[in-house]
Amino acid sequence: MEMQPVVSECSQQQTPRATSNTSSSSSSGAASAASSGSAAGMAVSRVPSPPPPEVNTPVAKNRCYTQVKVVKLSYMWTITNFSFRREEMGEFLKSSTFSAGAKDKLKWCLRVNPKGLDEESKDYLSLYLLLVSCNKSEVRAKFKFSILNAKREETKAMKSQRAYRFVQGTKWGCRKFIRRDFLLDEANGLLPDDKLTIFCEVSVAGDSVNISGQSNAIQFKVPECRLSDDLGLLFENQKFSDVTLSVSGREFQAHKAILAARSPVFAAMFENEMEERKHNRVEITDVDHEVLREMLRFIYTGKATNLEKMAGDLLAAADKYALERLKFMCEEALCTNLSTENVTDILILADLHSADHLKAQSIAFIKTRPTTTKKWKCSRC
Repeated sequence: MEMQPVVSECSQQQTPRATSNTSSSSSSGAASAASSGSAAGMAVSRVPSPPPPEVNTPVAKNRCYTQVKVVKLSYMWTITNFSFRREEMGEFLKSSTFSAGAKDKLKWCLRVNPKGLDEESKDYLSLYLLLVSCNKSEVRAKFKFSILNAKREETKAMKSQRAYRFVQGTKWGCRKFIRRDFLLDEANGLLPDDKLTIFCEVSVAGDSVNISGQSNAIQFKVPECRLSDDLGLLFENQKFSDVTLSVSGREFQAHKAILAARSPVFAAMFENEMEERKHNRVEITDVDHEVLREMLRFIYTGKATNLEKMAGDLLAAADKYALERLKFMCEEALCTNLSTENVTDILILADLHSADHLKAQSIAFIKTRPTTTKKWKCSRC
């Protein structure tokens, strides 16, 4: 059985051909105010807020908690002289086995395909977690893969979104874990001294236990945090706004405090004696109104819903207003969509806006396909 994998998704691997031995292990409804001409006679019209919904929380005298024990283990695997590995597509390296302790009957190992599992993933490194031996019919486990860089920091992490079913001999992992050209590029610092260090964390579900009892205490359920949703609503309804952003004849009402807290560029505008502070108005000339809307949405909510369509324009806006997280999100989106048709334009964009990761990835992409990359061939003529 196999899921349809992408770079960050999990897929169960079918048995590959092994030829290598084990490696070393280690709108905008703004509130309006009507003035009667004097301060004392000022009246503010407000739309009354709906009353909070009534919550009828059931209370039981008897209760039971079902606790599922979770065993966590971690493993670090270092492969030396990685760039010299001669495995072909479909061939793999296997780590030594590991477990949670001497008494643990579950034995695991890692498998890596340096040149991918199959034709579709030949430009990637494939990585899988294998259950070698098991004293149960099946186990459920979550896992996380990452690469340790020269500073021993976790990078390129991939985490399973759910607990997967393992039986003895089953493998789950990622067919397209990381591009080979990106991994081998020294500028990315993922192979210090030509050593690939993979860090794996596994959480295994154990036995469940029921705990019964009685309680007279009132049971509470803490509501989920809705900060992002609430600020998104504030952006949409524009209530209590105190600054106007104008672009191409369109206006957006916003809040200085939020803009300044999220962007050091906006903070400088409002802290210093600039026109924007005096008139509570910011004229924007080099950003399209749709791009500005998405940038503001990110500032308020931390989300970028139209990233695939606007990644290039949002990258430029994020660079101008020092929105580092949005900038990295744009770089990642552009990296995943590199092609021979667009890589030259993306390289220029990355250079203009100091997008170092995107630039390195674009250069690595061109190096692996110098004869097929459009525009690049012309520039070399």
